[in-house]
Amino acid sequence: EGLTDKQVPRRLGPKRASKIRKLFALSKEDDVRKYVIRREVPAKSEDKKPGSKAPKIQRLVTPISLQRKRHRLAVKKARQVKAKSEAAAYQKLLALRQKEAREKKAEKMSQRRSQRSSQASM
Repeated sequence: EGLTDKQVPRRLGPKRASKIRKLFALSKEDDVRKYVIRREVPAKSEDKKPGSKAPKIQRLVTPISLQRKRHRLAVKKARQVKAKSEAAAYQKLLALRQKEAREKKAEKMSQRRSQRSSQASM
């Protein structure tokens, strides 16, 4: 008898939600948790009853995970809005400072012109 003559069943079932759906041909509406392959664990002593173990399902969409996603997107959107408003405020401040600088330069030039004209008239 060789190694590949007999087929041994797999010890564990799938752990990922999408793979459980695929195995049992479930739709998105079906509850995956009801279809997890459980493993029977014998009782440790006579007075205790036997239990079963099941894997923790990964990539399971829960209300909490959806809430976290909503929150993450809301924070992202708030950051974008804040950045946009701060950029606008900064542009406004820059424009104001440029205007002041232009006025100051023009005032200096007019003073020079008036000094020149007063010197020329003497």
